[in-house]
Amino acid sequence: MTRQVLFVQGGGAEGTHDEWDNKLVDSLERELGPDYEILYPRMPNEAVPKYAKWKSALEKEFAKLDDGAILIGHSIGGTILINALAEDPPALALDAVFLIAAPFVGDGGWPSDDIEPRKKIGADLPEDMPVYLYHGSEDRIAPFAHVDLYAKAIPQAVVRRLKGRNHQLDDDLSEVARDIRSLS
Repeated sequence: MTRQVLFVQGGGAEGTHDEWDNKLVDSLERELGPDYEILYPRMPNEAVPKYAKWKSALEKEFAKLDDGAILIGHSIGGTILINALAEDPPALALDAVFLIAAPFVGDGGWPSDDIEPRKKIGADLPEDMPVYLYHGSEDRIAPFAHVDLYAKAIPQAVVRRLKGRNHQLDDDLSEVARDIRSLS
């Protein structure tokens, strides 16, 4: 039986889905192999991500998933994903959530008129759901310090600080795939 992985793209520029984050999905598919089905929906208005619209799109994607699904969010897609899960967790049982280079919204992070800051996101997430955080030290889009802000807000999270890696983790999700395989 194949395991479902929902990959939520980043945003901020037209073409993010097809020209940037598709390379992350390709890396994940290579690393995970045929035992995993990666779902990679196009999010609405990727150049100007809006929480309410993306959350609504995510809820439709959650309805297509089976219990045991794995969720991955890159960049602002990760920020929206984790906040949506904290605000209104889906009915299905998730195996884990993975955030890659996600900007933190709140004290010390990015301001937002769109996403309500949450100091203790971890307390609002489904109980016993593993959370993994990945951030490259050479990220020029979401500051490296944001992974520490998430670690404070989600104290149960496993944190992977990747030295020398950029916002796209150099298009290499081998560490993410290794952690996904370790869930089995």
